[in-house]
Amino acid sequence: MNYIELLCKITAENKQDINDILVAELNEIGYESYDQKENGLNAYIKEELFDIEKVKQLQVNEIPDIKIEYTFEVIKTQNWNAVWESNFEPILVDDLCLIKAPFHKDTPKTKYEIIIEPKMSFGTGHHETTYLMLKTMLDHNFEDTNVLDMGCGTGVLGILASIKGAKEVTAIDIDEWAYNNTIENIEKNNCSNIKVYIGDADLLKEQQFDIIIANINRNILLNDIKHYAKVLKKNGTLLLSGLYSKDLDMIRKETSLYNINYITHHEKNDWIAATFLKK
Repeated sequence: MNYIELLCKITAENKQDINDILVAELNEIGYESYDQKENGLNAYIKEELFDIEKVKQLQVNEIPDIKIEYTFEVIKTQNWNAVWESNFEPILVDDLCLIKAPFHKDTPKTKYEIIIEPKMSFGTGHHETTYLMLKTMLDHNFEDTNVLDMGCGTGVLGILASIKGAKEVTAIDIDEWAYNNTIENIEKNNCSNIKVYIGDADLLKEQQFDIIIANINRNILLNDIKHYAKVLKKNGTLLLSGLYSKDLDMIRKETSLYNINYITHHEKNDWIAATFLKK
């Protein structure tokens, strides 16, 4: 599977604010991951979903006194490992959890260590949403729980749940690349209690989960909360990320329809990971 790398060169006084707005709008049209640069950012989307006209029509382009130049190129699947390996540094979360690649040496010892083969799948811990979800998961007890990891990406969140004592983890992603990457990573981390499936929330039938983890994006979460509510046990925990702080009110409104109440959230660079509890 090929991806498009969209290079966005931003000229503006408030460059970081424009970066954040641009990422939010690119999320809405299918972009999956981002690499912040000094002069803007690079964004990545599946080749079949790429439409430069949609990019040119983003509202961020209409903000006065800014200029965004867009160029793009195809990232061939066979080249992606080299791209990640050249940029992927170990991630340390609260001095408790280390995310590293197989080629990282002399890393600090932590309570939880996860090895991730950094391929095209989203979810290495570098993006704020994955980092925040890992941080949130460190706050929770996973002993003897049934866990659902929706939009599993690399599988890193499901792997942490397994390492923290989950009885069984179900990992689901719509992307075949993510499915294969998750299988590879659970093998590297010896997590035999994780089952991986290709698909979306329609796969959820009669299962019941103690904890649901979903790090996707706002629109998908809003659409799928009704599915999560059906399979989340009473007194079960729902952990959501892929959200900006401004999205929290609409997410809380949606979860409240299903007796799932907001508890707290972590925040970083205006991204959040939020904890909810089903009554």
